[in-house]
Amino acid sequence: MSEQLIQTKDRPSGRSRGTMQVSKTPMGTFNEEGKYVPRQITLDDLVDTSFAEAVEATIIDFDDGDVVSGTVVKIDKDEVLVDIGYKSEGVIPLKELSIRNDIAPGEIVAEGDKIDALVLQKEDKEGRLILSKKRAQYEKAWGAIEAIKEANGVVRGPVIEVVKGGLIVDIGLRGFLPASLVELRRVRDLSPYIGGSIEAKIIELDRNRNNVVLSRRAFLEETQKEAREGFLDNLQLGEMRTGVISSVVAFGAFVDLGGMDGLIHISELSWKHVDHPSAVVSVGDKVNVQVLDVDRDKERISLSLKATQVDPWQEFAAAHKVGELVYGRVTKLVAFGAFIQVGDGIEGLVHISELAFHRVDQPDQVIQPGDELWVKIIEMDLERHRISLSVKQAAEGGEVAAEYREAFGDHAYDEEGNYIGTEIYPSADFTPETDSQAAWADYAASFTTSPAQSDSELVMSAEQGPEQSAEQGPEQSAEQGAETSPEIHPPDDLRVG
Repeated sequence: MSEQLIQTKDRPSGRSRGTMQVSKTPMGTFNEEGKYVPRQITLDDLVDTSFAEAVEATIIDFDDGDVVSGTVVKIDKDEVLVDIGYKSEGVIPLKELSIRNDIAPGEIVAEGDKIDALVLQKEDKEGRLILSKKRAQYEKAWGAIEAIKEANGVVRGPVIEVVKGGLIVDIGLRGFLPASLVELRRVRDLSPYIGGSIEAKIIELDRNRNNVVLSRRAFLEETQKEAREGFLDNLQLGEMRTGVISSVVAFGAFVDLGGMDGLIHISELSWKHVDHPSAVVSVGDKVNVQVLDVDRDKERISLSLKATQVDPWQEFAAAHKVGELVYGRVTKLVAFGAFIQVGDGIEGLVHISELAFHRVDQPDQVIQPGDELWVKIIEMDLERHRISLSVKQAAEGGEVAAEYREAFGDHAYDEEGNYIGTEIYPSADFTPETDSQAAWADYAASFTTSPAQSDSELVMSAEQGPEQSAEQGPEQSAEQGAETSPEIHPPDDLRVG
């Protein structure tokens, strides 16, 4: 009998379901009497071993912490079952499956895959064998990582996660790459790196803490060293370069020069005082800078933005001279005097002895921040950017600076030396747009002045209002204004020459 065939029937209906092959190996024979004779076992491969002992011999022996090999037999949403040749399948919980977080088991393994796993518990309280593929991967990777670190080599791996302060790179274990070490300069948006593969150097390794710190910047600096050296050799002190602001920090701003970054110290951003670099430049700004210094050993480039701008002190010195009168505003009081702003970004000091003809114990006895007044230039030290000023000498009169001559030249004084000014309010039509504005129409008409009209007339007109000015008439208003004229701010002899 070459094959054993049997007829099967559908139990509920009793109908025949056909013929089914049981085995290709003869199961036995029939003798002449028609009696069935079973097949005899010709080889006892168990020898002196019992069946129970034979079964036990097929089960592997291991302890907690060992790494075992097995085959994936089932994948669930929160665990994976692995046959390692033990009496029961091993269970790999989802969190022990991969170093990647929030990933489906089916994306990591497939049924039939041969994998290594570390034994966490040979038998938990439910009798299950608990395994960890992730930790087996750690054990295998640590040896390779330590060898690479010792050889000052490079690791490669995909970026799998953005975390606070940097990136996580899969190098067989979770390698941390700080944001400041991703590129040659700090990168603000790290999301574009997700999924990409990078190369980096290992700068810190601690197996006990399972901590690996990477630096891609160190890798880039090493591979681009020759190019950087060439870039530095081509830089000349004093030359002008164009770059883009790549980073703004408390002590200055970094500029991408097209090959390396240079630093503009906060003191080199502007001729004016700068509280924070962000008040002058922003990331992405295109700037022209001057090369101040190149340190080839430390690979540092010092730049200046203000060197490309006109020095306001030089401008002021070119337009003014000692003995001239300038108009300024008090910016700060100190124990030894007061600082007066006399130009854009230009401040001079009035020493306490130059504030008044009488003795002054404290500057605030005669002057306050915000006060505007005339001062005389008594000394200029451009090298140290110092200008000495005097309030009391300004009161003695003198020549006004060029920018004030239109208002305070000879034409602004009458024959008797009285200040008459220039036309302050030019003629202009006043077209009311509302009833409230129309109520001031006659007042607006009286506000038109001529060059001969004095400041005192303007003051009186403004104080008296349109009705009173109209009743008095121009002559009476001028006469009364002359009698009650307030003190004019400029000294009587502020005139050219």
